Amino acid sequence: MTYANTAEVRAASAPARAGADARPVIAIAGLTKTYASGFPALKKIDLEIRKGEIFALLGPNGAGKTTLISIVCGIVTPSGGTVLVDGHDIIRDYRAARAKIGLVPQELTTDMFETVWATVNFSRRLFGRSPDPTHIERVLRGLSLWEKRKNKIMTLSGGMKRRVLIAKALAHEPEILFLDEPTAGVDVELRRDMWALVRELRAKGVTIILTTHYIDEAEEMADRIGVVHKGELIVVEEKTKLMKQLGKKQLTFHLQEPLASVPPELSGWRLVLKDGGRELEYTFNGSEEETGIPELVRRVGELGIGFKDLETRQSSLEDIFVSLVSDRR
Repeated sequence: MTYANTAEVRAASAPARAGADARPVIAIAGLTKTYASGFPALKKIDLEIRKGEIFALLGPNGAGKTTLISIVCGIVTPSGGTVLVDGHDIIRDYRAARAKIGLVPQELTTDMFETVWATVNFSRRLFGRSPDPTHIERVLRGLSLWEKRKNKIMTLSGGMKRRVLIAKALAHEPEILFLDEPTAGVDVELRRDMWALVRELRAKGVTIILTTHYIDEAEEMADRIGVVHKGELIVVEEKTKLMKQLGKKQLTFHLQEPLASVPPELSGWRLVLKDGGRELEYTFNGSEEETGIPELVRRVGELGIGFKDLETRQSSLEDIFVSLVSDRR
């Protein structure tokens, strides 16, 4: 569903439960960012993120995803609006708000001449946490970095450096973890380890917010989806509900003989010929009770159109994302 205004987006992003658990762990209201050049990177973003959920933020390059994350994490100063992290204002109570957050950025930024252990341990101390070698060891082992703990960062492969960034973000035991394109350009093994770690953290109550170009990952991992386009939050919805409401299904007849055109007797259905007339495709809304499929199959048979097979396909989250963005160009 596409939302017409930010009030609807805010309502959709609000927690469903009442009581003590209802306060969002991140509350964003009227957030804007306009750069010195005059470019409006964010336009009145309203969003509430629930404690313990995995929230996927999707959008084309330049849509504003990284700017939004950078503001919440205190890296970029907003032009307007408010952001509360577990009740702490990111401007007035920066230190308390930032201590709640771990950030895995896109860029590999760390001291190349330090060892893995020293780098991760220093990140913990930056947030005023007392030394805890047991926790650091657990993090490094979980990311397959334990054997590399004495190595300098500069000697590591790109994938291992990415693991160090994740370890740094987890060093101070944050309650909220931001993952900005965490698996972009990394190997399959790291992607697998990364998502195993995300599931483990979520089981412990950590809130995960991720941006990713691998929409199949968002489809597999996320509880809710937000779509940013040209600085605006155009959709916030439960993943399953989004896919049910916006998802389409296709029924494809694999024909025995190609058709030159769709017979006029079948004009009552949304039919398209594909593969040189060898496939007859019917697109319908999967949430509709009356799909018209039984009548369509009967009419195809009555018209003497032979088919070898029937195939159904459900729209993926990527299909929905592309459709949403294309509609707003």
